[in-house]
Amino acid sequence: MEEYRRIADRVEAAVRDGRLRPGDRLPPQRVFARRHGIANSTAIRVYGELARRGLVVGEVGRGTFVRAAPPLPGPALAEATGAAPVDLQLNYPAAEGQSELMARALTALARPDVLAEAVSRPAAATGTPEAREAAVTVLARPGWAPDPDGVLFAGNARQAIAAALSALVPPGGRLGVEALTYPLVKAVAERLGIRLVPLALDGEGARPDALEATHRAAPLAAVYLQPTLHNPLSTTAGEERRAELAALLRRLDLTAVEDTTWAFLAPDAPAPLAAHAPERVLLVDSLSKRLAPGLTVGYVVAPVRLRTAVADALRSGAWTAGGLALAAATRWTGDGTVAEAVALKRADTRARHALLLRRLAGQTLRASPQGYYCWWELPASWRAETFTAAAAARAGVAVTPGSAFAVGPGTAPDAVRLGLASPPHAVLDEALARLAAVAADG
Repeated sequence: MEEYRRIADRVEAAVRDGRLRPGDRLPPQRVFARRHGIANSTAIRVYGELARRGLVVGEVGRGTFVRAAPPLPGPALAEATGAAPVDLQLNYPAAEGQSELMARALTALARPDVLAEAVSRPAAATGTPEAREAAVTVLARPGWAPDPDGVLFAGNARQAIAAALSALVPPGGRLGVEALTYPLVKAVAERLGIRLVPLALDGEGARPDALEATHRAAPLAAVYLQPTLHNPLSTTAGEERRAELAALLRRLDLTAVEDTTWAFLAPDAPAPLAAHAPERVLLVDSLSKRLAPGLTVGYVVAPVRLRTAVADALRSGAWTAGGLALAAATRWTGDGTVAEAVALKRADTRARHALLLRRLAGQTLRASPQGYYCWWELPASWRAETFTAAAAARAGVAVTPGSAFAVGPGTAPDAVRLGLASPPHAVLDEALARLAAVAADG
């Protein structure tokens, strides 16, 4: 075996047996080379091998730090924490009793004649008249309801976003996004060859002056915004901010994709941006968070001038909803299942928020009692990547570092997002307590 690999093995062993802990800083490569009696070039290869194995992370201007070791066969994290890993990266709400609620519609769909109708042919991007009317019921907000003829159907919210962006932004085009944005948008943009341009934020989301200055410096093809319960910051724009953004979209001749996937949790939020500028906004949403991600549909509410382009994007991307999912969604809306599940989850967010505030009291948190996530600005002793590694290795809890949400190089904050939706309450409570202990041990 080559010398650099043997040395990398020794370092890995030190990580696995705890002599090197997540967050520990390795010496500069020249110092490492002197300590091990090797050439600088060999030390460079050792550090490269450690990074390839996922054992270390390099931070420009700061050095190289130990991450969590890759999992060994068996419950490796359980050995460190005495409990199974808790995933606070994924964020799928599951209120008690929702499966029983959903089963009612599925029982009806099991009838051979109903099932045959649902699966006999692919669903069109425009769905059915019944599905569009049901979608209006789901998407309507105080002061606004979509035009049923403008509702198009995707397999889920991700596909709805992909179709909207594909219809608006050509490959190589520029898309304005909040400087901290939903990571999926970053992935979709990369796939579509779209360049993301960060927009400065304040307490209500993207700043109109930043949007205007960015567009005038180099034109944007479109903008993606989350005005209600922004993910990850939980901010909600007020009525005045939405009206200002709508006027700006008209003045700049821009179209926005408004993501309202989490907005159902905030019934008192202002009407969507689409209510202020319906001809300038593509609104995207889905049933994934209201019900469950395994059998869902996504929605795109498109103005007349863009309906054909979005429908074409849904078809060409194979992003249209499945017939069975569309039939189930229509029934779940009509029989009250969606409304009941939404009520359960609105109550659930408040209970989880209370756990968060109790366990992380004194920390710098950005969260809403109506939201299922929290933005945690870490204590000064921690960097986001090293805290993420330490949380996994020491506490058995997976969190998402701020870099996953940051747009543009050198903008990643020392913060993590906690997804509060998925674990049972008792498990979430214990996970938050463990994270607080890790933060205090920094």
